[in-house]
Amino acid sequence: MAMEIKQDLRLTQQLVMTPQLQQAIKLLQLSRMELQEIIEQEIKENPVLEEDAGLEEKTGLEEREQQETAAEVDAEVDAVESIKDYDWETYMEGHGMTSYSSQRTDGEETPWENFVTRQVTLADYLLWQLRMSPATSHEQEIGAVIIGNIDENGYLQGSLEDVCRESEVSTTGAEAVLKLIQSFDPPGVGARDLQECLLIQLENLPEKDSLAEEIVKQHLAYCKKRDYQVLARKLKVSLAQVLEAVEIISHLDPKPGRPFSSEVARVIIPDVYISKVEGDYVVFLNDDGLPKLRINSYYRELIDTKKDNVPRGYLKEKMKSALWLIRSIQQRQMTLYKVTKSIVKFQRDFLEDGIDCLKPLVLREVADDIQMHESTVSRVTTNKYAHTPQGIYELKFFFSGKVGGFGEEVAVKRVQNLIKQVIGEEDCRRPYSDEKICQLLKERHHITIARRTVAKYREMMKILSSSDRKKVM
Repeated sequence: MAMEIKQDLRLTQQLVMTPQLQQAIKLLQLSRMELQEIIEQEIKENPVLEEDAGLEEKTGLEEREQQETAAEVDAEVDAVESIKDYDWETYMEGHGMTSYSSQRTDGEETPWENFVTRQVTLADYLLWQLRMSPATSHEQEIGAVIIGNIDENGYLQGSLEDVCRESEVSTTGAEAVLKLIQSFDPPGVGARDLQECLLIQLENLPEKDSLAEEIVKQHLAYCKKRDYQVLARKLKVSLAQVLEAVEIISHLDPKPGRPFSSEVARVIIPDVYISKVEGDYVVFLNDDGLPKLRINSYYRELIDTKKDNVPRGYLKEKMKSALWLIRSIQQRQMTLYKVTKSIVKFQRDFLEDGIDCLKPLVLREVADDIQMHESTVSRVTTNKYAHTPQGIYELKFFFSGKVGGFGEEVAVKRVQNLIKQVIGEEDCRRPYSDEKICQLLKERHHITIARRTVAKYREMMKILSSSDRKKVM
């Protein structure tokens, strides 16, 4: 087949995502704290942009000049409006208000508890105890290596031989230093497995319990299975004695390093407030702490001067960037308001009566309601929280799949809550099986689901199986 070269003219349409448009999309999915950081960074980097303290009112001339400069970005803003239904998810994969207020009604300030310092890690705490111990400088060097191999749960990772090779010491010396670290607080730290961790904690108790120690050393598997009758026969003691020893073991911590976990509980500041006013639900955006932006009047006037040494091109570019940021933030807030307003419309019953009245809801329904694309709704509900009469919830919470019932479809989250309620009411000596939970849901709430679905939702909520929930009194 002969090869030939020829020219071919084609007319195609392609969406080009400008940096400004990328910024507008990025702002949608930022959390409140991330948005605040972006704004503060832009104020530092863009001399044209400044925080509006609200102490001055714009003159007519200032407003006219700002409007004239803003005209340069109007075309791009119109472009955003015209392509708001574009499938951004596909693009990214392929290319790598009336009556809303920004003021809170309670007037409360952000509590100081929101401002946290660096948390002390488990390694920091252990190293401090090592320095306070009578260990020699060489032993402290070995100890530092051992502590560096202790994970966030408090367990030593890797073999002691590996630690020895790294610190170039004898196994005997390393073993002695490890024993020293295992005497540190929290009890059980530095253990190589669960059995050693529990034994260390038993040794630290004010009163020794030889039966509990023997169970941990020889019969820990029977505790997990809760075969206490078999355990009593093997140990040749009464069931009451076994239960007393098991009670002691149950109060030990299998993960002594957890209190030093890097996951810190933080106070959630809502992005929106949903309040009931005169029988209707009203949405208020929370703008507290977010800097109010405006264009610096000095640089705006400097652009219009006839001085030769003024970098007009640079200032105009910065002016355009600042105006786009202001517009993007306004668009973000308006989108957040519209989405929340739509959620309120769909989930009014939840706001009135709680999770038992949560309805199935998908992104498409809200997107169609406010005439936006699903990806826009997804982004604007990411890492955003709403303060409601039922508590504080992430906006993603209100979107839930559905489970078939006898006469209606029920939200998955409601079914999960009902499963949790049923398990909470059971006799701990005879916990309900997944099959029994299915039967109770059908009898009490007219919800029909399969046993494997109950098992799936139970595991999602980190609830143990019936055999693991069983307790012997």
